Amino acid sequence: MTRRMRAAAIGIAAALLLTGCASDPLAEQYKEGSNKGYIAGDGSVTEIPEAERGESISFSGTTEGGDQISSVDFAGEVLVVNFWYAACAPCRAEAPDLQELSAAYDGKGAQFIGVNVYDQADTALSFNETYGITYPSILDVQDGAVKLAFTGTVPPKAVPTTIVLDKEGRVSARILGQLKEASILSTLVSDAIDE
Repeated sequence: MTRRMRAAAIGIAAALLLTGCASDPLAEQYKEGSNKGYIAGDGSVTEIPEAERGESISFSGTTEGGDQISSVDFAGEVLVVNFWYAACAPCRAEAPDLQELSAAYDGKGAQFIGVNVYDQADTALSFNETYGITYPSILDVQDGAVKLAFTGTVPPKAVPTTIVLDKEGRVSARILGQLKEASILSTLVSDAIDE
């Protein structure tokens, strides 16, 4: 019995040692101790072919202006959903591009909406004023219901994350992390409109 226990202990120790050797980018960001307050994405783009998309994503919430908004409000249009918060440096960096694209696609088959995962209304409104953001954001800080709605398909694992929903409300693309090139998101939106 002692020999078996010793062998099991050695096996467990070896497994733990090997697990410690694996590279985990999220763990590395945490360990670096930069206190940046967010887990950064790498800007990777995931596109989902039309035939492989799952069910429509349904969500609703209250905007920074106190209005109720729902995914149903955008039925038949492409919807660009950006997860963000004001103290997130990449969120601030991509804000002008998102606003520019939102204005460019206004009335042309696509709408933009933000999902603020951290701030209260006053902070979100101040951010909008600073960066000239005109599209609404749902305040998702209390229960994370909007973020949860996307979890089964392509979860927003980092902030910022931008998700494109097709005209049927299904996820067609995700940009994990800061939008580096506005042209990439523009292409994803145009492709979804043209489907």
